[in-house]
Amino acid sequence: MSAGTYTPRPGAAPLPRMIAAQTALETRMLLRNGEQLLLTVIIPALLLVLFSAVDIVDTGAGASVDFLAPGVLALAVMSTAFTGQAIATGFERRYGVLKRLGASPLPRWALMTAKTLSVLVTEVLQIALLTVIAFALGWSPHGNPLAVLLLLVLGTAAFSGLGLLMAGTLKAEATLAAANLVFLLLLVGGGVIVPLDKFPDAVRSALELLPVSALSEGLRDVLQHGAPMPWGHAAILMVWAVLGLGAAARFFRWE
Repeated sequence: MSAGTYTPRPGAAPLPRMIAAQTALETRMLLRNGEQLLLTVIIPALLLVLFSAVDIVDTGAGASVDFLAPGVLALAVMSTAFTGQAIATGFERRYGVLKRLGASPLPRWALMTAKTLSVLVTEVLQIALLTVIAFALGWSPHGNPLAVLLLLVLGTAAFSGLGLLMAGTLKAEATLAAANLVFLLLLVGGGVIVPLDKFPDAVRSALELLPVSALSEGLRDVLQHGAPMPWGHAAILMVWAVLGLGAAARFFRWE
C-alpha cells in the first residue's frame, strides 16, 4: 500500500456539489414541516376540490375546475415561493442559521440559489399533485406547455424575490404575520378563486397589477382559453421579479 493513501484532503467540495447538497437539505426540511405542507399542498388541494365540487362562486361559463385549476396553480407557486420561503428564511435568520451558513465554504449567493432550487423542486411536486386532482375533477386544459412553464418560472422568480425581501428586512414574527396576511388577501383578491370581473373597475385595475393576478390570469388565458403566450401578464411578472430580486439583493440582512 503506497504512502499517503490515508492522507486527508482538507478543503471545500466543488461548488455544484455543495449547492446540490444544500438544495436536498432545504427540500427535506420543507417537506418535513407540517405547517409548510398545510400551506403549500393541503390548502390549495382542498380549495380546488371544494370550489370545483360546490357551486359557491360564479366562475362563468364552462366547468368550474377549468377556471379554478390555473388559479390554484398560481396559489401553489405563491404559497411556496413567497409565504413558505419568507417564513422559513425569516426564522433561520433570527436563530443565526443564515449567519453560520454564510461563514461556511458555501457562498451566500449559492445558498440563495439552493433555496430557489428547493422551491422549484417543491413546486414540481405541488403542480403534479394538483394536476392529477384537477384531471380527476374533469379539467380540460389547452394551450402551449412552454407558455405555462415560462409563466410559472417568472411567477416563482417574482414571489421568491418578494419573500426573501420580507424575510431579510423584517423580524421573524413580523414576517410570519405579514406573509400569512398577504397570502389570505391575495387568495381573495388575486383572481385565484373569485374572478377579477366581480370587483369594481377601479379596484380591478389595481388588482390586475399584482403578481398573483398576473400569474393566475396568464395561466387561465393559456390553459382555459388556449391563448398564445400572454405577454402582458408575463411583463408584469418580469417587472415584479426584477424589483423583488433586486431589492432583496440590496437590502437583505443576514443577522
